[in-house]
Order: sequence, then C-alpha cells, then structure tokens
Amino acid sequence: MSDKSLQEQYAPHNSCFGCGPANERGLHIRSFAKGDEVVAEWRPEPYHEAFPGVLNGGIIGTLLDCHSNWTAAWHLMNQAGADSPPCTVTADFHVKLKRPTPTDGPLTLVARVAESKGDRAVIDAELRAKGEVCATCRGTFVAVKPGHPAYHRW
Repeated sequence: MSDKSLQEQYAPHNSCFGCGPANERGLHIRSFAKGDEVVAEWRPEPYHEAFPGVLNGGIIGTLLDCHSNWTAAWHLMNQAGADSPPCTVTADFHVKLKRPTPTDGPLTLVARVAESKGDRAVIDAELRAKGEVCATCRGTFVAVKPGHPAYHRW
C-alpha cells in the first residue's frame, strides 16, 4: 500500500468536503486500495456528533458516499487500464444506519464493487466501529463526460 491515499495521489487539489485533500475544513477521508477492497480509517471529533458520543448521520452518509465514489473510480480506472481514475459522481446511494456510531475511537470504511458495467459501478460499503458494522451503503457511481461540471475536477 502506498503512503498516499487515492485522493492524495490522484486528486491532491480536490476540494470536496468529504474527501478533498485541499479542503482545509473537510473530513479528509483517505482511501487505500487493498486487494479487492478499498479501505479507510477515519477518526471523528466531538464537533461531528449528533449528540454526545454518537456520530451525526449526515457525516456517516458523507463518509460512505465519498469512500464508495473513490472505490468506483479506482475500479473503473483499473478496468480501463488507465493511469488515472475518471472523475466519478454519485448517481444514487442508500445508507442504512444499523446502530449508533460511537465517536470515541477510529472508524473503518470498507468498500467493494458489487456490479460494474461500462461507465458505472455499484458499490457496497460498510462503516465499522470497534469491529461492529454501524452503517451500510449501496450506491451507483458514474464516470462523467466532457461538459459535466465535475469533468476534470481532479
């Protein structure tokens, strides 16, 4: 595994709130390819809480959305044999909150490709705390074409 995350390696100037290395107020998700999965570890702060000791659901959604998007971009890049990932956007995603997500330690994100066809990939992801699955996500992510506002954002 490289010392640089996918975001740092391929999109160092990206300002996305969830995964942009260049957003000084962002979450700075750092995703790493590991075999057939993409993994990340992230540590919440008290200001990410919905109430004392429990992570806000919107933050959970952002973590799963951005991490899954990078999993799709990584997959589509490898599938095409390209040197860099295409800019991808979220077409849809559905988050299931399974249990309260504690904020007193690191969280782990794990994502994998469930389906892929052409310019899109369906990704399954989990957010884990202390070895327990706290939230899951399934989303569809699409590589954008010239003319789309996200084209060449990386």
